[in-house]
Amino acid sequence: MYYYYRCLGKKQYLCQLFVVAMIEPALYLIPVQLSEGDLTQVLPSANLALVREIKHFVVENVRSARRFLKKCDRDIDIDSLTFNELNQHTQPEAVASYLTPLEHGLPVGVISEAGCPAIADPGADLVAIAQQRGLRVKPLVGPSSILMSLMASGFNGQSFAFIGYLPIESGARTRRLKEMEHRIMRDDQTQIFIETPYRNNSLLTDLLRHLPTSLRLCVASDITGQGESIITHTIKQWAVIKPVLEKVPTIFLLYK
Repeated sequence: MYYYYRCLGKKQYLCQLFVVAMIEPALYLIPVQLSEGDLTQVLPSANLALVREIKHFVVENVRSARRFLKKCDRDIDIDSLTFNELNQHTQPEAVASYLTPLEHGLPVGVISEAGCPAIADPGADLVAIAQQRGLRVKPLVGPSSILMSLMASGFNGQSFAFIGYLPIESGARTRRLKEMEHRIMRDDQTQIFIETPYRNNSLLTDLLRHLPTSLRLCVASDITGQGESIITHTIKQWAVIKPVLEKVPTIFLLYK
């Protein structure tokens, strides 16, 4: 253990003593809040303390990662940190090099755009390499829209599948919906999927058009945010309600 002082406010004598455990070298998977607001309401204080001690980060987007770290602690010296981007534009051969600090005994943090790293997230590629090399990987506690929506849906939580994004092309999307319907009936399995927020309304229209009216659909929007809404109805009931979901982060779940 070691101690350090953090001064609060403008008066230098207003200091608070923090006790921080020396963190072990590992690849730390650092969850990010799903919605805007006070992150202390959704992330443990231990996460925030740990983030202060990491100097090397692999992030999906540098700008949003810097903003998140400043929310964790406004006194963090952002310019002293090292950021490597891992997203759809990253060259595959560059990914392994992001683990170099860890191989030299320094902790590395992975930060996604929202939610938990490596879940429907390119961070999974880095985790796979770390596992292959025998490096320690440590996931931290934080919000997952997949699990939180499933918890609140009333659907089967023992057998479920996260499909990710559905095809954009109409015919392919219809076929995928029929496949999910088949899995629900054959395997008694909850189907979970997402869409880019500006396409939410279009997706909902397809769900109402192509699925049996007796199937149940859970629409979970703005999870952990001020406008949080997690509601389960049959397809028939949703056809009457027709919610407006444009630009709202939403996850969809289907079950019988």
